[in-house]
Amino acid sequence: MRKRVSYLVATFLLTIFVSSVTAYMQTGTGQKKAPLSPPAKAEATIGGKKISIAYSAPSMRGRKIIGELVPHDKVWRTGANAATTLMTEADLQFGDLRVPKGTYTLYTLPGQSEWKLLVNKQTGQWGTEYSEAQDLGRVAMQVKQASAPVEKFTISLEPAGDKGGLLKMAWENTEASVPFTVAQ
Repeated sequence: MRKRVSYLVATFLLTIFVSSVTAYMQTGTGQKKAPLSPPAKAEATIGGKKISIAYSAPSMRGRKIIGELVPHDKVWRTGANAATTLMTEADLQFGDLRVPKGTYTLYTLPGQSEWKLLVNKQTGQWGTEYSEAQDLGRVAMQVKQASAPVEKFTISLEPAGDKGGLLKMAWENTEASVPFTVAQ
């Protein structure tokens, strides 16, 4: 009888502990707290081939972004958290940069008037672990003023014709883009 009571007390205390930890990890609405930079994905099928970009999407939250949080003339992880990943089922052509089908990491080099897209062969690393020696190549991006402030960093892949597309990034008051084609 004494062992059974001890077992019941231990089970009760464990249940209270687990409930407390669960309550601690949740907000008052019973939902888990959303990450500040949630995972996001841009996808398109062009020329019958799937292209996707997985990234984390930070928000402005009242901060000055371009030129401060994202400094000019320094390689930026292009999002938050883990490195931004490009996966393509086809060879892609960004200007004079040929990207064979496969998986890559995308970085950007923001400037005051020009940005560069950096396609890097190293994958699976944290976003700040950049190695220039692993660059497949760099290509200039077109930069323009966004038509309205963009609170959350966004990457999109927009099909353009049968074998073309536009990779676009937008945040705060800036929009950077680069056209590409799918090679057959």
